[in-house]
Amino acid sequence: MKNLPIKAIHRAMLVLSGLALVLTLILPIWRIELDAAQYPEGLELLIYSHKLDGQVDIINGLNHYIGMKTLHADDFVEFTVLPYILAAFALAFIAVGARGNRRSMQVLFICFVVFGVVAMVDFWVWEYNYGHDLDPNAPIKVPGMAYQPPLIGFKQLLNFGAYSIPDSGGWIIVATGLILLYCVVAEWKRNKTKISI
Repeated sequence: MKNLPIKAIHRAMLVLSGLALVLTLILPIWRIELDAAQYPEGLELLIYSHKLDGQVDIINGLNHYIGMKTLHADDFVEFTVLPYILAAFALAFIAVGARGNRRSMQVLFICFVVFGVVAMVDFWVWEYNYGHDLDPNAPIKVPGMAYQPPLIGFKQLLNFGAYSIPDSGGWIIVATGLILLYCVVAEWKRNKTKISI
């Protein structure tokens, strides 16, 4: 009784989640928006699984003045491996849903949580280095000032307000994680009820 098959509804939810994860390969996962008086329309940096988009050249030009490194997708190994990781998770969700094995679902949940934690820590480290490793010969130097963007939420950076939030692909990842959590908990309760009977 310890490894009951997954209910059909939960299996369908997992398969649909896997299909949704495929979209994260083409949709932006995260966005950083910059607002300032001189840019009333705002600037945005869009982070995909494999590239950077948005007003990258303008942001690089502005960051040059305060000594921040320029952003180039080729400098990030994450853009090489992340599409494969997301594709693997998409296939794993579909396979676990199709197979209907509860233990496989639990392993998938653990792996997905580890992936989420590692990804957020990696993103924070990238932001920290990006905002603290400044060129000492930069035209504009503010003693004691660092320009680390927020991991999530809002932060004032000189005259720019920086907003860091998930984009459509990021919300899909969050939603699939919550669906997987729901399925794990529901199946655990179902198995507990079967054992008690």
